[in-house]
Amino acid sequence: MKHSGRASSAALKLILWTLVALIAIFVIGLIAKFVSSIIAALAVALIVLWLLFVLFTLYFFRDPNPRVPEGPGLIVAPAHGKIDIIDQINEPLFIGGPCQRISIFLSVFDVHVQNAPVAGRLGFYRYTTGQFLNALKAESATHNENALLGFHSTERPGVKIGVRLLAGLIARRIIPFAVEGDTVARGERISLIQFGSRTDLYLPLNAKIKVKLGDRAVGGETILATFE
Repeated sequence: MKHSGRASSAALKLILWTLVALIAIFVIGLIAKFVSSIIAALAVALIVLWLLFVLFTLYFFRDPNPRVPEGPGLIVAPAHGKIDIIDQINEPLFIGGPCQRISIFLSVFDVHVQNAPVAGRLGFYRYTTGQFLNALKAESATHNENALLGFHSTERPGVKIGVRLLAGLIARRIIPFAVEGDTVARGERISLIQFGSRTDLYLPLNAKIKVKLGDRAVGGETILATFE
């Protein structure tokens, strides 16, 4: 009979296409489930990483109050960290000649707020752009970006004390709190360096150094030298 079976063929085609559509929906569902599981797993990992970052940031930016020692002629540490250089250098910008240097390396685990080594007036400030060598290297003190702060001691008129804040491989931001012309107390907060760096202290040649290489310094507390 003419056209016999065409209706059945049309029905089979319709059934076939709906089967294809159903399989496609199942496949898309499986893919979506797989992707969503990855996203869920990554979300947990990202949240954990973010929480670790929050905890480390709070730890890194801790800012304890220093127990500033009292007494005449004391010069306290301008930074927390390990003393790894004690020598004599020429500092022409503020000291204007030879001086003693005590260099302190700050790891990422040290407090990064700096403190005034003596009571005095901030009479000199200069920011110098430069490289970002690893602060563990001694040459970083010469080549890295830095800020030099010069203090005129109120206790010893005419005496100059310099503090150089150095950026490092990771530390690329120096934030001074004190500005030129400010009067500061011994141990007062003067700046912040972010994420590992170095701080140099420049002393007159007649200052008596009280620390040695390898000692740990606490900013605003440890007596690094005295005026004799």
